[in-house]
Amino acid sequence: MPIYEYYCHSCKRKVSLLWRSFADIESRPAVCPRCSGEQLTRVVSRVAVLRSDEGRLDDLSDPEALGGIDENDPKSLARFMRKMATETGEDLGPEFEEMVGRLEAGEDPESIEESMPDLADGAGDDFGVM
Repeated sequence: MPIYEYYCHSCKRKVSLLWRSFADIESRPAVCPRCSGEQLTRVVSRVAVLRSDEGRLDDLSDPEALGGIDENDPKSLARFMRKMATETGEDLGPEFEEMVGRLEAGEDPESIEESMPDLADGAGDDFGVM
């Protein structure tokens, strides 16, 4: 079943329509599920590529992926950490968000580590390290 995205000129929103077949797309008019408007324009939608966890982590471990990191630039570290979090798909919690937010603001990693000593202690527990 194909899914297409449309822009509704009546309610000014992007909507997704699920069609039973490709033939239905040509033979039936598109109707907005929000406002029932019929003035829709098909838009190019984002493409999702499914990859295994192993494939995503392999990409992160590729030395070329590390090429844009400047260890002296907190914002560069924050960008890479956000990329890693996105690739793993895990919710890393409010401490992670605070730490990365502070890096994005340009704060020195050592000062963040000093002000958040529980991060290092808590990480060991999560991995079974005693």
